[in-house]
Amino acid sequence: MGHLVGKDIFRELGRKIDGMETRVPWSDKLHALLKELYSEREADLVIRMPYGLSTLRDLRSATGLDENILRGLLDGLTAKGLVMDLWLQGEYHYAPSPMVVGIFEFTMMRMGPEADSKGWAKLLHEYMELDPSFRKANLDRGERIFNLRTMPHEKALDSSEYFEVLDYEKASALIADHDRFAVGLCSCRHKKLHLGEKTCGVPLEKCSQFGYAADFMIRHNLSREVSRSEMMENFAQSREMGLVLGADNVQKNIKFVCHCCKCCCGPLLGISKYGYPNAIVTSSYIAGIADETCVGCGKCAKACPINAISTAPAAGPGRKRKQDARVDDSICIGCGVCALKCPTKACRLAKRRQRVIHPETTFERLMLQCLEKGTLQNQIFANPTGIGEKFIRSFVGGFLRLSPVKKALMSDTLRSRFLDAMKQGVARQGKGWMTEL
Repeated sequence: MGHLVGKDIFRELGRKIDGMETRVPWSDKLHALLKELYSEREADLVIRMPYGLSTLRDLRSATGLDENILRGLLDGLTAKGLVMDLWLQGEYHYAPSPMVVGIFEFTMMRMGPEADSKGWAKLLHEYMELDPSFRKANLDRGERIFNLRTMPHEKALDSSEYFEVLDYEKASALIADHDRFAVGLCSCRHKKLHLGEKTCGVPLEKCSQFGYAADFMIRHNLSREVSRSEMMENFAQSREMGLVLGADNVQKNIKFVCHCCKCCCGPLLGISKYGYPNAIVTSSYIAGIADETCVGCGKCAKACPINAISTAPAAGPGRKRKQDARVDDSICIGCGVCALKCPTKACRLAKRRQRVIHPETTFERLMLQCLEKGTLQNQIFANPTGIGEKFIRSFVGGFLRLSPVKKALMSDTLRSRFLDAMKQGVARQGKGWMTEL
């Protein structure tokens, strides 16, 4: 590590992680967090890793490290969830973990006697919640693409529209389509527990993973393997408890679903406490109240996890009920928790007037999210050690960060063409399979 003399390795690591899909503005709190989670040698490796998925051969070429040393460092990083190793195309592919979904979740899902969960909870809380800069860097510009989207509870849907529900919006279809399942600790509730702020009775072990993501979590003891029937029971319990289902924001190959309570969940608190309605991507549905069958009990308002439903004295003469329920369309995320608690089924989920377009794959979500965050150039020119790529990355990054360019590429008119161009570029590199993840 002679090339690190005179440098702050953790400052460089912060720059590297900030160049991914979740921005991490620099501060002393981030420095303390990174220094706690990574050794200097681990930090050096992550800095030199390509941003995207890389084989062991790719990493040897990029870092110049001896294979045994490289394997040892990767084993330590993957065990902590700071690097992901996914079994794809017949071999392991490695990628640095972003802050979300990644460093935060995997750190607070770690188990065993060596896990300093209380200390990690304090450091993560100080950086991600007490310091507003993290929220502002990721939510303050009205961003529309995020890792988490609302998956509606199927029993909350208007029966007349039930047949229109797409498979990626149904938990039942998600479970039926996979053959490997895992359940681990909810990172948000686990953090709140160690901060002494967990006030709900929701179990810690709820976070659900599927397919190759489940494989990763099981291998590194971040989750335990469960059967299909256990996973179905996990979702049924969440429905009874009125938890919000927060799914991987893709249509294909969904990797995880969070089971969120209103008192602990970071994204839900981002809406209800900090006023960011874009902290979680809405479902294609929205809550509605049928005036003729509403009895004014207020159970929907009490159940709503983000306070999107309020009650007011019933208006108009001859009203049999004392209060009316009103839905704030500007923040309703279409989770259906309100409808599950309605005794007369007056509160149901109906299709939104404006279509919500969720990314088809993880590849699409990553490209769009990085475009919004101003880091797409790092995905296009992924090798941080390439001297020629450094200038190109800087030049292209400046161009893509121009507001008119970004707005045009994110628009309904150009979005599909932009994504097609990105897919073609990856295919020309012989990695077309990545576009299907």
